[in-house]
Amino acid sequence: MEARKKKLPIGIENFEEIRTKGFYYVDKTGLIKELLENWGKVTLFTRPRRFGKSLNMSMLKSFFELGGRKEIFEGLEISKEVSLCEEYMGKFPVISISLKGIDAGSFNTARELAIQIINGEARRFQHLLDSDRLTIYDKDAYTALLRADMSEAVLYSSLKILSELLEKHYGRKVILLIDEYDVPLSKAFEQGYYDQMIVLIRNLFQQVLKTNDSLELAVLTGCMRISKESIFTGLNNLKILSVADVRFDEYFGFTDSEVRELLEYYDLSRNYGDVKEWYDGYQFGNVEVYCPWDVVNYCDELRADSNALPQNYWSNTSSNEVVRKFIQGADIGTTKNEIERLVAGEVIKKEIHQELTYKDMYNSIDNIWSILFTTGYLTQRGKPERKSFYLAIPNMEIREIFIEQIMDFFKENIKKNGDAVNAFCNALQKGEAEEVEKRFSDYLRKTISIRDTFVKKSKKENFYHGILLGLLGYKDTWIISSNEESGDGYSDILVRSEDEEIGIVIEVKYAENGKLEEACQEALQQIERKGYQEELQEEGIEHILKYGIACYKKRCKVRLIGEGEIFA
Repeated sequence: MEARKKKLPIGIENFEEIRTKGFYYVDKTGLIKELLENWGKVTLFTRPRRFGKSLNMSMLKSFFELGGRKEIFEGLEISKEVSLCEEYMGKFPVISISLKGIDAGSFNTARELAIQIINGEARRFQHLLDSDRLTIYDKDAYTALLRADMSEAVLYSSLKILSELLEKHYGRKVILLIDEYDVPLSKAFEQGYYDQMIVLIRNLFQQVLKTNDSLELAVLTGCMRISKESIFTGLNNLKILSVADVRFDEYFGFTDSEVRELLEYYDLSRNYGDVKEWYDGYQFGNVEVYCPWDVVNYCDELRADSNALPQNYWSNTSSNEVVRKFIQGADIGTTKNEIERLVAGEVIKKEIHQELTYKDMYNSIDNIWSILFTTGYLTQRGKPERKSFYLAIPNMEIREIFIEQIMDFFKENIKKNGDAVNAFCNALQKGEAEEVEKRFSDYLRKTISIRDTFVKKSKKENFYHGILLGLLGYKDTWIISSNEESGDGYSDILVRSEDEEIGIVIEVKYAENGKLEEACQEALQQIERKGYQEELQEEGIEHILKYGIACYKKRCKVRLIGEGEIFA
């Protein structure tokens, strides 16, 4: 009988739970060895979301913490480092907090959430109240950390106080872990209380990281690399390791060999090509990695349905706001062309500023390039040249996000230009093919289009199909159906105009190599061959216009079979 497979750890960020409850684990414990051998008093790892930051922090806590379960590391890479394990495993009091939950509409609520996080971590150490090594004043200081009405001064020094009390009790310096350090700043920026949150975070960090003799080492993680002048002022012992750095490059994300091993374990090796095309392509340092969140979720789908298609899992975890702002800011011809090249799979050279404040993020299109890079919407290719990086969209999943945002922006612009859209629709229902072609060409020139590489013909047709649907959807008296079963197949677009009693059939083709006329003829032949008009005829619509529309980059050709006309 085949052995039962381990569960896939979807949404599980607790290392001990993964190791003790039968979940599949991709071994990243080598990070511990590298962290200890390349000593840094304060280390900040910046990586995009969903790349295993929180799980790695949980792993560090399990390794260092006094009274930890050493057996959960048996068989893992770090267990081979016997002397390191003897010196460091289970030998330190650990303070571990995550700031990811500080998401509030006002500063007062955010501050209360921060206090609750400190309260919760302090409660883990209530044995300090019985400690023979702490004075009554020490215990009073500890009790203040448990209060919901903590004062500003106590909040700022809370982590430092807790570390000092733990060192005094245990006689060992403290390991400090702060996960998702930048989330409160991101949320504060969105909600308009950024300056207040900067003061809170700066004071909290300065107290515990800068002037703290009780600290053995600290590790922080986040998505953004916030400027030192913003919250790390005067912190000279900070080592920042971003997506551009070679060290630790393989410890966040899945490497190709790790993905192959995972797929083989679950008998999914046949799906390797799809997994690679959709979720690989990120370059951290010198290593190419996959997004773990996507790989695990897609494998889970495949185990339930072997025919499941890859999908976008990132869109479920973020608003993709930075891509939207990038598209909106691309009115300049150069930037629009660069986006088109990226979507086509090309590489763009740009100067990247990895240290920014949230206030600087959207000040210029140049800064948005940097944000796209640090948050994983773009990745590097090859070696950077000082601050200049060669950037590309990493994979199909992120490309789909760009296309979706391009289409959304196009639809927003349609609403602002009603006269032009009405003129297009009027020409369409009057059978004025030349005018339709002229106005549709105008839209193609203005919008960000997909280019002639990177994707299959059907995907390119979908892009133009989407633009047409956006234009046609402006007419609220028209009933639009897309890819509806009709006759012998599936038509692209059927339009019913109730007030005019007119029906329109549109077949869209992508013209390979720019052969627009040939593609138009192919579209018209398909309409006739498959009888796409039959659906409209059955509804009693007698006046039916049949259009073949061929597209290539920013050009199009429109041809019409009129009422009663036979197409040969």
